[in-house]
Amino acid sequence: MRRVSTIILFVVLAIISVSAQGVMQVSGTVVSNATGQVLAGASVTGGGHTVVTNDDGYFVLKTDVELMNITVSHVGFRAQRVRLSAQQDEPLRIKLKPATIQLKEVLVMAGNARELVATAISKIPKNYSQQPELFHCFYRETAQKRQHYIMVAEGVVDMYKTAYDYDNNDDRVAIRKGRRLLSPRKSDTLTVKVTGGPVLPIQLDMVKQRDWLLNEEELNCYHLEMELPTTIGDRQQFVVSMRPRRKMPYALYTGRLYIDQETLAFTRAELSLDMSDRHKATEMMLVKKPLGVRFRPKELSLLVDYRYEDGVTRISYIRTFFRFNCDWRRRLFATAFTACCEMVVTDQNATTGLPIRGRESFDQRDAFYDKVDYFLDPIFWQDYNIIEPTVSLNRAIARLMKRM
Repeated sequence: MRRVSTIILFVVLAIISVSAQGVMQVSGTVVSNATGQVLAGASVTGGGHTVVTNDDGYFVLKTDVELMNITVSHVGFRAQRVRLSAQQDEPLRIKLKPATIQLKEVLVMAGNARELVATAISKIPKNYSQQPELFHCFYRETAQKRQHYIMVAEGVVDMYKTAYDYDNNDDRVAIRKGRRLLSPRKSDTLTVKVTGGPVLPIQLDMVKQRDWLLNEEELNCYHLEMELPTTIGDRQQFVVSMRPRRKMPYALYTGRLYIDQETLAFTRAELSLDMSDRHKATEMMLVKKPLGVRFRPKELSLLVDYRYEDGVTRISYIRTFFRFNCDWRRRLFATAFTACCEMVVTDQNATTGLPIRGRESFDQRDAFYDKVDYFLDPIFWQDYNIIEPTVSLNRAIARLMKRM
């Protein structure tokens, strides 16, 4: 399985409120203490729920229990616990400090990157869940033509994962609630389909789908090298860079793997598809297109995040981002498109649940857009935790709804 998908992030400027239904809501903006730059993709956890900040650094976290504090973390920064007050009516601006790395002498032995990765692979059954679990997630996919949004689809989904010492054939994703919006302009219609969808946490769970990346045959295709360590939250991480070292019939990746220094669990992967061979890249990205349309791949990047909690590492966030051009015969210029999809696990306190049956599950051949209804209700999400839309996406949604 060599196909990949798309995802994006959002988060933070904070106000606390309690709705009439007893749901507490915390919102805010997360920035770097050193530079003031907003931090997209920061993890915000509280009350057994998790969200991530969007590209504006903004988040909203909802919970049915009273929150005394939230924990905010980001790669390369110290995790921060923020105390909350029910009387607080001013927005929070959460400033994260860059982390200081202190290597433990016993772990400095990891100078051999390939050996470190092999050891981390051998510890997968121990580091990840040994029982089936049911997670609640939020999923969003968008498409843009040049700088304008032409499609938005999003939903609440359930994800069932079997134990990590077990084959993943029974892993499933089911849509529980969703909505969609499409530009009504015929000139905006895009019938090109790229890889992706709510099955991302199954397809790109690299520690379970080892035939995709973490196996001896695939790893032999890459040059692995140790980089400077970093932190994720309050846990120190080894960083291993990877780049292609030989030509294969399919496109390879460049990027980084993050490995927890204490548990030697894989905690994060940041990968970009090699675009040097356009035909190989197209094979990885494109599912189908109309006759007469030429597809020109420009970028495919992906992020896979895992979260350590209570002695277990679990998948927490996935994002893929596509950039490509399409041109039609007889047209002088090509049109630039981007497509993104992302999924965040919002319930970090997942408990063992019943499997999602095949007839309820989302199939990787399905299009998410075809499985959900049009945007209608302005309070559609109610008390669900979601990835907050950026300011630009909110404006685009408003414009598209006016044209319906």
